[in-house]
Amino acid sequence: MEITEMTGVSLKRGSLAVEDNDSLAPAEEAKRQKVSEGWLTKGQDGMENNSPPRCENVPALPEAVSAGKSKRNSDARLQEEEEEEEDGLSEEGEEEEEAESFADMMKHGLTELDVGITKFVSSHQGFSGILKERYSDFVVHEIGKDGRISHLNDLSVPVDEEDPPEDLFTVLTAEEKQRLEELQLFKNKETSVAIEVVEDTKEKRTVIHQAIKSLFPGLETKTEDREGKKYIVAYHAAGKKALAKVRTAADPRKHSWPKSRGSYCHFVLYKENKDTMDAINVLSKYLRVKPNIFSYMGTKDKRAITVQEIAVLKITAQRLAHLNKCLMNFKLGNFSYQKNPLKLGELQGNHFTVVLRNITGTDDQVEQAMNSLKEIGFINYYGMQRFGTTAVPTYQVGRAILQNSWAEVMDLILKPRSGAEKGYLVKCREEWAKTRDPAAALRKLPVKRCVEGQLLRGLSKYGMKNIVSAFGIIPRNNRLMYIHSYQSYVWNNMVSKRIEEYGLTPVPGDLVLKGATATYIEEEDVNNYSIHDVVMPLPGFEVIYPKHKISDAYREMLTADNLDIDNMRHKIRDYSLSGAYRKIIIRPQNVSWEVVAYDDPKIPLFNTDVDNLEGKPPPVFASEGKYRALKMDFSLPPSTYATMAIREVLKMDTSIKNQTQLNTTWLR
Repeated sequence: MEITEMTGVSLKRGSLAVEDNDSLAPAEEAKRQKVSEGWLTKGQDGMENNSPPRCENVPALPEAVSAGKSKRNSDARLQEEEEEEEDGLSEEGEEEEEAESFADMMKHGLTELDVGITKFVSSHQGFSGILKERYSDFVVHEIGKDGRISHLNDLSVPVDEEDPPEDLFTVLTAEEKQRLEELQLFKNKETSVAIEVVEDTKEKRTVIHQAIKSLFPGLETKTEDREGKKYIVAYHAAGKKALAKVRTAADPRKHSWPKSRGSYCHFVLYKENKDTMDAINVLSKYLRVKPNIFSYMGTKDKRAITVQEIAVLKITAQRLAHLNKCLMNFKLGNFSYQKNPLKLGELQGNHFTVVLRNITGTDDQVEQAMNSLKEIGFINYYGMQRFGTTAVPTYQVGRAILQNSWAEVMDLILKPRSGAEKGYLVKCREEWAKTRDPAAALRKLPVKRCVEGQLLRGLSKYGMKNIVSAFGIIPRNNRLMYIHSYQSYVWNNMVSKRIEEYGLTPVPGDLVLKGATATYIEEEDVNNYSIHDVVMPLPGFEVIYPKHKISDAYREMLTADNLDIDNMRHKIRDYSLSGAYRKIIIRPQNVSWEVVAYDDPKIPLFNTDVDNLEGKPPPVFASEGKYRALKMDFSLPPSTYATMAIREVLKMDTSIKNQTQLNTTWLR
């Protein structure tokens, strides 16, 4: 095995535009998309979410943010404003022509060198290719805890005598649904809504009663005679308390769910060009339920086609299947009822099908690169999306949190910065820098469900002298992403030093896992291990460090950052780092590949699950064409980055900054 080092950026490899799964700002901005459909954008390779949501792409949060026990009227008004934003993010800020091009703005972004990604394990010569020139060139299939790869291959609904009639979904008009929703959410002064039964039969009335109670939890119904006509009257049985129970406890009408049926409907979700939380927000909106009744094993990227299992509490397969008639770029199927929800992290990994278009490598180069990936693997770096897209990396915020430097945390999140951001966020930052008035800066944001908006809301509520509480308004997972980013930054730098110092063979003092416990490799045991067994720690109070030079390197790096490696406990418990272990080399499983020729850059180069359901024949390739593409399949464990595997094949820097410097003439 030969180690090569990335010491600089080559501009001679043509038009690679590598992107990771789950794009952020560029995919949201049509204007910037015109620069390139293929920029690397922040996201994840079918794993846990790695970066706090920013104002460019703001999914509705899975659970209400609780900032304290007391709720003021102003908070209620803020929440109402946010609910009104949910349907469509404002396009304000995109109307203005920006002086800087996207490429100019991204000159200020990070490169791989900035986050410690410097080494390669293979010796082949790199070549260029375009990743995600179409989002359908990147397909992720979840691997469940039983080892099965999730596929959408069955749209049928389980037969259940308890299911309501199909008419339930169509018996109400759009106007009636709108009035009922406003009644349900107390959005007007009406105390009831009356719906005339036009074709009066007992069966018709029963379906209307069922439709209202099923689609609008919290409402009760009764039948009334008015001037010789029959009306179904919907009303709140127990006022706002009943609605609050429905909205917060996710407790859809218990009496209507058969005891013999599992409480959770599990299904396979096929989605195109949507991240998991955005998809769940869409589903919950159409079903008129809160997003937190859904569960899943891992979040999947936006700019991709992804297939994963989802579970939802007490929603019938029939209702879910009905969404296939209403929604674009989604398909739901493979329904079953189970006793338990899904839990984050329960998956075994993800299977990737990736197309790199317009490759420049020879067949020999491709063979060398793919055989190396199959036999040796790649360095298990945390990918670029872990660290953000602007000139203020997320690891800097994480470091300030660990240092207990709360004024710096506030400043790093809110201060103006170079980089790709929407116009209204730029204005918000400018207002903050000018006035230091959180309420004034917040007014510049049409969308407040982002880290900046939430922090400003916290500062408005708790004041500038209580930044800790203000920061606490941000959902816990998003706050922890900052410190996890710092851990990842340290780990990337340390693994590069380890490989530089000792190469790709185990040495005495390296760490390996026995079960969940890390132990040292002793001199006499070195030959019993390979580099694929070696792990390195993310810093924390529950880990041990290698017994060689790299231990000193950890200590020096944390000391330089004013942190004590021997005391990683924080006075705020949430920010105490226990640490973890991560393998330094990952060898993908189920690796296969082929090089295909094609003429039309718009044609798909393989069939998706939906194509197969629709009976589409697989594409047929000519022996020669204008362009060549590398189609690769491989499986990775959770929390590993497909872009780092692709980086090893192409020998390219995967940062946005580098991609914007490359020649994109072919793309345009």
